[in-house]
Amino acid sequence: MNYYPKDIEVKLGFDKVRQLVKDRCISTLGEDFVDRLALSTNTSKINEWMDQTREFVQILTSGSSFPQSNYTDISPALKRSEVPGSFLDEEDFFEVKLVLETLLKMLKFFEVHEGDYPVLSARVAHIELEDSLYLALDRKIDEKGQLKDDASQELMSIRSAISKSQVRARTAVNKILKEANKHGYCPESPTLTIREGRMVIPVLAEHKRHIKGFVHDESATGQTVFLEPAEALEINNEIRELRYAERREIVRILTALTDELRENLPEVRKGIKVLGVMDFIRAKARFGIDFDCTCPELSKQQKVNWQLARHPILEAALKEQKKKIVPLNLVLTRDKRIMLISGPNAGGKSVCIKTIGLLQYMAQCGMPVSVSESSEFGTFSSVFIDIGDEQSIENDLSTYSSHLTNMKHFLEQSTRNTLFLIDEFGTGTEPQFGGAIAEVVLLELNKAQAFGAITTHYGNLKKVADKEKGVVNAAMKFDVKRLEPMYELEIGKPGSSFALEIAGKIGLNPEMLNRAKKKAGISHVQFDRLLSELESEKNQIAKDKKSLDAKNKRLTDAIKDYEDLKKYLEKEKTKVLKDAKEEAARVIQSSNKKIEATIKAIKESKADQKRTAQAREALKDHAEKVVKTKAEKTAPQKTVDTSPIEVGDKVQLKSGAVGEVESIKGKQVELLLGGLKSRAKLGDLVKISSKEFKKTTEKRVQQMTGINLNDKMASFSSTLDIRGVRAEEAIGKVEYYIDEALLLGHAEVKILHGKGHGILRELVRNVLRENHKVISAKDEHVEHGGAGITVVTLDN
Repeated sequence: MNYYPKDIEVKLGFDKVRQLVKDRCISTLGEDFVDRLALSTNTSKINEWMDQTREFVQILTSGSSFPQSNYTDISPALKRSEVPGSFLDEEDFFEVKLVLETLLKMLKFFEVHEGDYPVLSARVAHIELEDSLYLALDRKIDEKGQLKDDASQELMSIRSAISKSQVRARTAVNKILKEANKHGYCPESPTLTIREGRMVIPVLAEHKRHIKGFVHDESATGQTVFLEPAEALEINNEIRELRYAERREIVRILTALTDELRENLPEVRKGIKVLGVMDFIRAKARFGIDFDCTCPELSKQQKVNWQLARHPILEAALKEQKKKIVPLNLVLTRDKRIMLISGPNAGGKSVCIKTIGLLQYMAQCGMPVSVSESSEFGTFSSVFIDIGDEQSIENDLSTYSSHLTNMKHFLEQSTRNTLFLIDEFGTGTEPQFGGAIAEVVLLELNKAQAFGAITTHYGNLKKVADKEKGVVNAAMKFDVKRLEPMYELEIGKPGSSFALEIAGKIGLNPEMLNRAKKKAGISHVQFDRLLSELESEKNQIAKDKKSLDAKNKRLTDAIKDYEDLKKYLEKEKTKVLKDAKEEAARVIQSSNKKIEATIKAIKESKADQKRTAQAREALKDHAEKVVKTKAEKTAPQKTVDTSPIEVGDKVQLKSGAVGEVESIKGKQVELLLGGLKSRAKLGDLVKISSKEFKKTTEKRVQQMTGINLNDKMASFSSTLDIRGVRAEEAIGKVEYYIDEALLLGHAEVKILHGKGHGILRELVRNVLRENHKVISAKDEHVEHGGAGITVVTLDN
């Protein structure tokens, strides 16, 4: 990879990014890999690095139990073990044991989750480390890093003998100590102590000859001596001999363990390297999460198509000041390779090209980058920058001479695969000549078909960008009314420096400014004023358009709501009329029969008053019954439960999704939706019964009956796109989609959720696990979307 100058990382701020990643490592093993981070032009290798980091982001966000400790560099101990006949000490083997435990856990993790993390699993597949070495160490080394008593039968016997001898020696010495203290030979409150591994008692110096034994030490004042009683001498000698035997047995055991380790050195060394790699990848993933980055897939072609690009170091600094960064949308294509950025000072031009350089540098190092998921990255074979003042007293170079030196290198080395970045193009000398030389250099770089971004104030370069194919003007937006920079990049037109306006805002004498305008020349002032007016008009048009778009959206939504309501009312009207006609016909038929029966009864009674009254009463009862039945049918059947919502209640959201209340904090409610937790406002929930909850969850499948399967099959897509969809809405979409696929007999479908941090992917997988009709859910092949698409196999 060709880059220029040598301190490019410092100028772009990559050295700070490197340190941020290093800070997130948990071992020197990972830090060593961070130090070796370097640009690459191998697109396949870069994409593999990106895939590894993307999968580790999923591991971190999913809460998987990946081993996070004991990433210790045991290389020095392994080096010492190479010599035949040598042995490592107990502390060394304790560290080796912990590292092997971590390594085996990691290998087991990827064995279990190979389908979820295929790229990382492939990275460790070459390690063929058996657990025999770890088990051997675990049998002999305890949790404190010492050899266990039962490490061998001989060691157990020796240590048992030592323990018994120590008890005998302690008993004998304690007995003598009590007698000596009783006769006043010892200092006040004497206790048994150890000197040179032997049990001794404290005795006043003037009485040392009253007790048979050997003096091993004396106090600092010389008033007390530490004496080994003659009665304990033989026992202490036994203990010392046993200690020698113990040490010989320990050395024998450690030598045997070292021999076993030596046989496994190649695989252990591979494992140590992989632990370092995993620590390094984890640190990159942690950085990506902390700075809201994505892991894009790079193209072999040269291009820059970034949305919401942010300089991570600047964003972190602004966050500490409780400020927000303004993201940039950047586009460089083969037809518009060179972007000429103009605008006022302190408007964000330099930050813009540093952002381009840093993010491209990070991407080609396999680092997550702070852009949106829809951004596209290409691969460049060389990156050249000319940023900052390179004035050098030692080399007798002025600022302008330094810029010219850089331009010479650019012109000699630039190709169609080069990305160059130049800040304040042509400054440092007389503007007339500086602008002319800058124009010639710009034309040559364009001729070389190199990609680049340049900041400048020169008007002649802005005119060249308007005319020259391959070069495009861009400007940092400026609020003309408030005379403040907006830090937004606008591609397609040049920007004004707003020098006269800013000078006026600062308070320079208006008469002085008028003289300055005359000296600058009418054409320059008119050109700058035109740019200023265009900027103002553009900002106003943008505001008006935004307001108009908002109004149009509200109008469109209102029209849609009206049309939906109209369709619903028409449908209900038809249904009500039909039901009313059927009910009326039934009532008339029933009433006619009743009337006929009443007339017949009256006739048969031959106008008997009592029988006539009874018949009329029966007819009256029938009429009241008909009215009552009609009222019951037309009365609303459903009642809304208005009691307070509590934990454990079943509720329904405005979107139609149903869930169970997990917790309530103020006006915020945590819900369990389809096995996943989500948050909602208390006012957006309606309390429902358990019966309604069950009925709603089963409703989708029931709604599928009675539809036109031919129409449904013709319009059904084998891929569901839920990118950018909220959690609760995504659950509903996925559940409905799977139900529909099962009904139509599809055996395999795909769900497009994007890669990102893997959160939406995990949500989809959890929903699919709940459906017993789903046989499997796995990532698409890496060439067709990888972890951004879930392939679902259905039991049809």
